[in-house]
Amino acid sequence: MYFYGLLFIDESGDHGLVSIDKNFPVFVLCGILISEDSYKILSHRLNSLKERFWGEKKVILHSRNIRKCEKEFKILFDNDIKSEFYKDINDIVTFSDYEIISSAIDKIKYTKRFGKLLDDVYEVALSFILERTIFSLDDHETNIKLRIIIEKRGKKEDHKLRAHFVKLLARGTYYVSASRFKKYDSQLYFRDKISDVNGLQFADLIAYPVARYVIDSKRANPAFHQLEDKIYRKGKKVYGLKVFP
Repeated sequence: MYFYGLLFIDESGDHGLVSIDKNFPVFVLCGILISEDSYKILSHRLNSLKERFWGEKKVILHSRNIRKCEKEFKILFDNDIKSEFYKDINDIVTFSDYEIISSAIDKIKYTKRFGKLLDDVYEVALSFILERTIFSLDDHETNIKLRIIIEKRGKKEDHKLRAHFVKLLARGTYYVSASRFKKYDSQLYFRDKISDVNGLQFADLIAYPVARYVIDSKRANPAFHQLEDKIYRKGKKVYGLKVFP
């Protein structure tokens, strides 16, 4: 009997290198690794939150819109509603069963080392996440099948990313052999935003505070402290937050 490990991946910041925002000079990919059973519980909790505040499940939880109180989140201009909403979100973040496996590219350091012409920042970040996902799966049961779910970006970008993924499966990485990827029957899926995938929305909510922590770890960041214990670790070593270079 097989069990499914689901890895939902979303991003914070853009992966462009030509023009870098000095206020947000990082690109972060954030992966949420979760079992199929735990995901059913997480998705139910997110749907319940949506129904409580909007009376329906179709609201897309998007970090930027929440922070700016835009679109459906204009209701958060009411401080009482905002307080209740954030309490519910924090409870879901704290009490759900999942691991965070994220990768951040410091774009300023990256361009100093590799130049601005490379167009593989997303692929580099993904490689780090997949390596560490295999590390985590190796710590658990062996009869797991890995399903990776990423939001669609465009035909060209998705095709390029799939080609990179196929290459990883065929060649492996420096730390993870191709056979270890194949052991988990790793499969990649793309989903668009209108598909309303709660796992991708949850990854989006987690990605922004992770990015803010990477930019300035000393700055007040209560959202990060809420999720910090979910970052994948082996003993005292943190594997779930890779900053490169």
